[in-house]
Amino acid sequence: MNDFKKNRNLIWELSKNDFKKRYAGSSLGRVWAFVQPVVTVVLYFIVFGLIIHSRGPYESEVPYVLYLTAGLVPWFFLNEAVTTGANAMNEYNYLVKKVVFKVGILPFIKTVSATFIHIFFIFVLLVMYFAYGFKPSFQILQLFYYSFCLFMLVLAITYTTSAVTVFFKDLLQIINILLQIGMWGTPILWEITVVPERFRPFFRFNPIFYVIEGYRSSLFEGTWVHERWLDTLVFWGIVLVLFGIGAYVFKKLRPLFADVL
Repeated sequence: MNDFKKNRNLIWELSKNDFKKRYAGSSLGRVWAFVQPVVTVVLYFIVFGLIIHSRGPYESEVPYVLYLTAGLVPWFFLNEAVTTGANAMNEYNYLVKKVVFKVGILPFIKTVSATFIHIFFIFVLLVMYFAYGFKPSFQILQLFYYSFCLFMLVLAITYTTSAVTVFFKDLLQIINILLQIGMWGTPILWEITVVPERFRPFFRFNPIFYVIEGYRSSLFEGTWVHERWLDTLVFWGIVLVLFGIGAYVFKKLRPLFADVL
């Protein structure tokens, strides 16, 4: 924690540079960071909203494209941050080799960098929300809480993956496969009501589902955070365990980073 406080200006500058350099050299530059998610939302809406005619639990009040976007926005952040964060040590190997550099801030930098795009898409989501005639309620403020949950979840995962990837680069491919499975295994494009009721409690052990349901509840006047107290306890329990694993793995492997890279 002290590393983050002492290096907060460095973290901010490196996070901005990380975001900028990702699309350096291309004609449209940073525009590409926003094009792909928008195209993805449009394609999913055409397939599931217009062709298959999927609907959410708020189908009588909420347009499916809005319901869909509310679920995809947090997923896009998870996908982007976990994918890029896992490669943080390899990408910044020149910094890792510097004795005085605090390599523990690199996963944090990658997560902050992905947050820039996430903020933009929250803004887009809210524009859609108001364009469809919805009026803000106090529940919409819960987006701040669920965004924080999402940030901490990604950061907890990234500390383990960024350390292990230094020694096992195939992990990047495994992560991509797991994210594809997670995309279809999480009720984002489909509604959890299709799952037999006796199996639904198992979904509370999927932390991203907690966040996605939170985004939708915040916008469409679903449940308050305190009403989901059991899901909240499970979520933060999982995040704490992931942080514990990440801290242990990162601490054990950090002395070997420079030798391998």
